[in-house]
Amino acid sequence: MLANLDWSFYRWDVIGPFVWKGLQFSVMLTVVATLGGIALGTLLALMRLSGRPWLALPATVYVNGMRSIPLVMVILWFFLLVPLIIGRPIGAELSAVITFIAFEAAYFSEIVRAGIQSIPRGQVYAGQALGLTYGQNMRFVILPQAFRNMLPVFLTQTIILFQDTSLVYAIGAYDLLKGFEIAGKNHGRPIEAYLAAAVVYFVICYTLSALVKRLHARIAIIR
Repeated sequence: MLANLDWSFYRWDVIGPFVWKGLQFSVMLTVVATLGGIALGTLLALMRLSGRPWLALPATVYVNGMRSIPLVMVILWFFLLVPLIIGRPIGAELSAVITFIAFEAAYFSEIVRAGIQSIPRGQVYAGQALGLTYGQNMRFVILPQAFRNMLPVFLTQTIILFQDTSLVYAIGAYDLLKGFEIAGKNHGRPIEAYLAAAVVYFVICYTLSALVKRLHARIAIIR
């Protein structure tokens, strides 16, 4: 098998332009979806913890609904249905960004909710004793501690998100996997291209996972 591979394919001047363009979009999608997902997820978590049914119920339905649907289905639905609703296409890249933010928010919401609930109640009471309102208590006392505790989990979810960016292949967006595919087609070496893609994804995700593990150990020591 290995003897039949064309090793000359694995040169930067051969695959570099295709792969670099796809990597840029995959990284951009990961960063934007992470930041947007955390922001929207935090809002959803606060709604669920508000104790007010008119806020908690819609947030619960949204989170549980999103977590019950495969991401690739959400990507396809959004890409195919939204143009029918608004009457014009929005493009694969923009569709992917919006879909990922909306989908990842459900997962980040659960991380934030668990992080907030992990803070000892004594911290909440201390903020109340100082005369802080609910919003001030969350902003200055609870959320800073919760986000520090949640940082390793956030980063782990971000690594999973990066892996999931390959699903935008289904709507034709130019991501890292698409770059390898085009390089393989142009040079007639699809096996070599997909093998290289697997290695690159593994190296990136394994390296990031090792860094997250070290960060988690450091936070545990500080705590």
